[in-house]
Amino acid sequence: MPEHEFAVWAPRPDRVRLDLDGTLHPMVRSDDGWWRATVDAAPDARYGFVLGDDPKVLPDPRSPRQPEGVHERSQLWQPAADAWSDSEWAGRSIEGAVIYELHIGTFTPAGTLDAAIDKLDYLVDLGVDFVEVMPVNAFGGTHGWGYDGVLWYAVHEPYGGPDALIRFVDACHQRGLGVLIDAVFNHLGPSGNYLPEFGPYLSSGSNPWGESINIGDAGADQVRRYILDCALRWMRDFHADGLRLDAVHALVDTTAIHILEEMSAETDSLSADVGRPLSLIAESDLNDPRLITPRDQGGLGMTAQWDDDIHHAIHTAVSGERQGYYGDFGTLETLAETLRHGYFHAGTFSSFRQRRHGRPLDTATIPATRLLAYTLTHDQVGNRAIGDRPSQNLTTGQLAVKAALALGSPYTAMLFMGEEWASSSPFQFFSSHPEPDLARATAEGRKKEFASHGWDADEIPDPQDPATFERSKLDWDEVDDGDHGRLRAFYQSLIALRKAEPDLGDPWLDHLRIDYDEDARWFVIHRGSIAIVCTLGVNDVDVPVTGDAVLSWGTPEVGTDSTRMGGHSVTILKAPR
Repeated sequence: MPEHEFAVWAPRPDRVRLDLDGTLHPMVRSDDGWWRATVDAAPDARYGFVLGDDPKVLPDPRSPRQPEGVHERSQLWQPAADAWSDSEWAGRSIEGAVIYELHIGTFTPAGTLDAAIDKLDYLVDLGVDFVEVMPVNAFGGTHGWGYDGVLWYAVHEPYGGPDALIRFVDACHQRGLGVLIDAVFNHLGPSGNYLPEFGPYLSSGSNPWGESINIGDAGADQVRRYILDCALRWMRDFHADGLRLDAVHALVDTTAIHILEEMSAETDSLSADVGRPLSLIAESDLNDPRLITPRDQGGLGMTAQWDDDIHHAIHTAVSGERQGYYGDFGTLETLAETLRHGYFHAGTFSSFRQRRHGRPLDTATIPATRLLAYTLTHDQVGNRAIGDRPSQNLTTGQLAVKAALALGSPYTAMLFMGEEWASSSPFQFFSSHPEPDLARATAEGRKKEFASHGWDADEIPDPQDPATFERSKLDWDEVDDGDHGRLRAFYQSLIALRKAEPDLGDPWLDHLRIDYDEDARWFVIHRGSIAIVCTLGVNDVDVPVTGDAVLSWGTPEVGTDSTRMGGHSVTILKAPR
């Protein structure tokens, strides 16, 4: 058997031993808190670490594979020599692209990476450029959203493990699809989190999901390295084209060089090494343009960020919902303001936060393609009390209006799986914590949270009930059925038009012009020769714009001075040159 060096950073225990296939081996500590042992090991050997006098064998914090779950021994793993066939993949930029967010466990009936491969040709036909997979890191239980990961380096085994992820990414690249992986570095899950027994991975602070990660206190240097190496691993070892970074506002970094700036620099270096673009998309609710400002201009250098203001402005204008954080949104004026400037809250008072929020975006230097526009995300449906989608509450015409506003905008666009055919499946919050007390607390906490907002506790799905997970799976039989198929074809045409019309590729918000009538409920986005005309009310209206109709939802009557349209409809006009 070949020799293998096992290493683990564990500054807290006074003794660390390697358990290799049931046999204990001593490890030697260096001054930096790393323990090492070089022993003969099979390529697929099972191993773990025994800390101090506690006989329990703990998995490797940098485990490459967890075949029996996050509480058991790790396994050595390396990809097969012929695992990859994507050497011709040159990569692509996410800016201006169309991204498709999906959850592996509910994307197909089987809920595996291999099963997802069978749907990639559908995505290519739809016209998307990237798939963004919700977290695939190892977490406790068999199914869940993935944001409670505890072994960040390993691929969740029920999805197929690391070899299946290679097959999935390789298959995407063979079809010209980029792959983005959702990574969570702001907290650790409650099931299987043994990292604090090794070292100071957690800080004294907290966030809504638990204790914060230590990226600025004593011992933070090695924790930061743990995060950075994990981020690079997804892009280097699994050929991902970038990461979506979860809730970066919860990364409290008091050091002079923010960890996101450091990650940006190392990602750029890796990009140069592999010879293809690599992207970092941050989820942030700060509305801080420094996040997407290049490092050489004093920013953190993220490629792009999710923009919830755009979602809120579109959703409230179409649906009429105004509760919670939707309170400052809902008018066409607000929609226009948000689409023109990227952020609605830009140093303005937020009634939800009861303070000023955000900072203005310099639209002359930062292109709109650094912000993501979407009508739906896993958060915006899954964090609703019963996980209901807009398709369960709105007409197909209203869904078409939302799609046109997002895909017709100059922003990088993102869809959530099934959105394009108005999937009838909810996307509910589900988990499968194996610990009875944790399972009970999760279910009771979910009901208590929404009962405090006026919901009947009996209506709140139990996240631990397997039926909650099962009902959240997409029903692929709907795709071509009736209005489902008609809406999917409209999305497909919108995406194709977005790519075909040069004026729809202009990324500068200063070139954008918007007209609207609050009372008549019509809204027009002008982008060069293209006018995206939407009616948000139920009545027929005359909109003072004309041209050649190139795509419609509804039956417009285009006149010489105006276009007559029905309620909840869309017409995209092109002016003669």
